Amino acid sequence: MIPNALAITLGDELLAQHKTLAFAESCSGGLASSLVTDVAGSSAYLLGSAVTYTNEGKRKLLGVEQATLDVYGAVSEQTALQMAQGVRKLFGSDYGVGITGNAGPGGSEGKPVGLVYIAIATENDVYCEELTFTADRIENKLRIALKAISMVIDKLRVKKMEENT
Repeated sequence: MIPNALAITLGDELLAQHKTLAFAESCSGGLASSLVTDVAGSSAYLLGSAVTYTNEGKRKLLGVEQATLDVYGAVSEQTALQMAQGVRKLFGSDYGVGITGNAGPGGSEGKPVGLVYIAIATENDVYCEELTFTADRIENKLRIALKAISMVIDKLRVKKMEENT
């Protein structure tokens, strides 16, 4: 498989800024990490990833609080934010990405198919987007992974612009 342009761009931006990255993935099942590792040399900036498909995994590996899961659920902004912060801490990376959602085909009350939260944590900032994807499960996973990669690129570029002004 030929690495996709977004993964290559992400690697270039991380290398140029001497930054590192870690992923915590649930509904994307490790696909974002897989896409990034399709690029030769990605070990220079991808410190690791955790596929935490269950609440127990989110709690044990990433430190997501049980109260967060009880009150907001696994598919929530609050959980995505804690996943991003937890994976950043776990691997000691500059950027942590938390991805949680419902890739389909079944939804639940208030958590429809395609609802996804992607969070990015840095040392001083935490950011999350709520998104909805409307394709089938496999296509949703790809779109989720690509969106997560794109969001990190955007954050890196904003950081570079701030440093240059």
